[in-house]
Amino acid sequence: MSTNTGESRPALTPALTGTELLRWYWTLAELSALARKMGLPAGGGKAAVTARLAAALDGLPAPAAPAAPAPRRAGRQLTAPVTGATVIPPGQRCSQVLRAYFVREVGPGFHFDAFMRDYVAEHAGHTLAEAVAHWHATRVRAAEPQEVGAQFEFNRFLRAWHAGHPDGARAEALAAWQAHRARPRDQAAAG
Repeated sequence: MSTNTGESRPALTPALTGTELLRWYWTLAELSALARKMGLPAGGGKAAVTARLAAALDGLPAPAAPAAPAPRRAGRQLTAPVTGATVIPPGQRCSQVLRAYFVREVGPGFHFDAFMRDYVAEHAGHTLAEAVAHWHATRVRAAEPQEVGAQFEFNRFLRAWHAGHPDGARAEALAAWQAHRARPRDQAAAG
């Protein structure tokens, strides 16, 4: 691991520059508190709040908000009883009715993973029997390590740390995380 060159994490205040803000790891709670203090919207997720703050700290206009996704039509939701011939209606959610059906058909190991959530959301007009076939067809890919989204920096760090320290204890991993987040991002990435 690289060592901290004596630089310490600055206080998160309106006196920072946007560049300095981006050099350090901040929690969403910290960023939201600063946004509220500065009179900025604190919603929209960590990436949006960070971008908004960085722009405001540098005296730039707020970045354009991404276009909101089209609202999902709630539509008619399936009610029990359902069978393999039941057709998935538009807007169907991953409901308890579907969970009960899939557990009955697949077994107690069933869960709504990304493959099944996407299938239900994107395959209106298909049957529940086809959804069960999809479950079985995706189990090899589902067993492979999935990419952890960039917004989950803590989880990404822990996965990488445990890969490099397979016998490491949780306390060691958390101490390593504290050291990682106390360094600027350019140094943390090297460590």
